[in-house]
Amino acid sequence: MPKPVPRRRRSLFNLLGPGLITGAADDDPSGIATYSQAGAQTGFGLLWTVFLTTPFMTAIQIISARIGAITGRGITANALAIYPRPLVLGLIALLCGANAINIAADLAAMGEAMRMLTGGRAHAYAAAFGLFCLIFEVFISYRRYAPYLKGLTLALFAYVAAAFSIDVPWSEVFTATFIPRLSFSSDYWFLVVAILGTTISPYLFFWQAAEEVEEDKLKHSNSFTRSPQRAQVRLNEISIDTWIGMAFSNLVAFFIIVTTAATLHKGGVTDIQTAAQAAEALRPIAGPFTFFIFAAGIIGTGLLAVPVLAGSAAYAVADAFGWRSSLELNVMHARGFYLILGGATCLGILLALSHIDPIKLLLWSAVINGIAAAPIMAMMMGVVTSKRVLGDYTVKAWLAGVGWGATGLMGLTVIALVASLFLA
Repeated sequence: MPKPVPRRRRSLFNLLGPGLITGAADDDPSGIATYSQAGAQTGFGLLWTVFLTTPFMTAIQIISARIGAITGRGITANALAIYPRPLVLGLIALLCGANAINIAADLAAMGEAMRMLTGGRAHAYAAAFGLFCLIFEVFISYRRYAPYLKGLTLALFAYVAAAFSIDVPWSEVFTATFIPRLSFSSDYWFLVVAILGTTISPYLFFWQAAEEVEEDKLKHSNSFTRSPQRAQVRLNEISIDTWIGMAFSNLVAFFIIVTTAATLHKGGVTDIQTAAQAAEALRPIAGPFTFFIFAAGIIGTGLLAVPVLAGSAAYAVADAFGWRSSLELNVMHARGFYLILGGATCLGILLALSHIDPIKLLLWSAVINGIAAAPIMAMMMGVVTSKRVLGDYTVKAWLAGVGWGATGLMGLTVIALVASLFLA
């Protein structure tokens, strides 16, 4: 008779990991700009979208996490086992392009936020932030790196604090959250599309899957090859971590919309295109404290998101070509991996320093992410329901159903996004 598996006592901080970091990285400066525009333009009218996306984004992130944890390989390596190589490589190319543009937009927003807080040149700050993130990833091992990323998630509480530093009609907030007020205007639906695309982004899938592999190497020694009991404990931990991470992510998005709706929209400021503009616009309306925590939060979330964006691209490409990939390895032992990571970051820095309009960077990133998201999610669903890949650990019917629902939702998002661009 097998011995029962001893229950391990783990603090909540230690239990939380890839799911929390992934959820927090979703609220990057580009996402903050989208949520700020939603609040400024429609008031509380789009709060329902945050409530709607939570189960879908959580399900797809649990699916990506399971792929990494169960197989010990990233999404790309598993997809290549059942899909044509040109198809997979094409989707990875889209991912890398979107990530580089997203990095540029985030660095530009961080530089502008620092300029507003301290003075100086925004471009210089953007380059410095990019180089700092790159050095941090290259020269600090994942074992020492992960706690810093988890610590940076605290920056997102700035947006919760901002909401409670102003006068908010909470009865209107709760009504708008659960009872959608729909509009037939193209601007309204463009924002709906933007929120869905910002919330469910492909780079998050690849990052969480890869970091579950890293976590297993460091802590779990691949529970799925040892015993069913240990495997179930590991799956439960993944679910808890991911649910908390995604709920936290959408809670922050909720409060960003609430803050900008109760201040900017109420004050007649309805055209916000960047996170830095949102912070600047808050100063005369909501006061210096709200402005400060909003601007400081942009920098903190950017420091969290830029490494995730660059790292997800590096993991995806390294898996495609069979290169060694791990933030635990030094540069000489994973040269291809770090070449992609450094290349994505440096390209983002160059784009941030260029004269390209930051608003266009955000738009291009959204378009490429939108195009890539639905087919990547469909590819993941094929992997996670394949006995050939996952054996006895294929997902249950309810999780597969929600995953396919999220895929269909993103497919409709792509159609709406493309249509809105042609009709604009």
